[in-house]
Amino acid sequence: MKPYLLSLGAGMLVGIVYSLLGVRSPAPPVIALVGLAGILAGEQVVPAIRHGLAGHSVVAFIEKRCLHHVLGRLPANCDQDAG
Repeated sequence: MKPYLLSLGAGMLVGIVYSLLGVRSPAPPVIALVGLAGILAGEQVVPAIRHGLAGHSVVAFIEKRCLHHVLGRLPANCDQDAG
């Protein structure tokens, strides 16, 4: 519950700053969600590059470290066929 409250608080803080600056939220909800997906993916770019420059597999890094952060915990049966 704490991460949700922190997230809500951060969002409210940004909203207050927008209000003080006299600007509106920069995007409609769907575009904002796409932007959030970009933020989540973008956070992984620098660590992936550093991992690759260190001579390690970038694909393995993405599979082990990035996917959980970006997608969250996937259902246990997500790798099974739907049929």
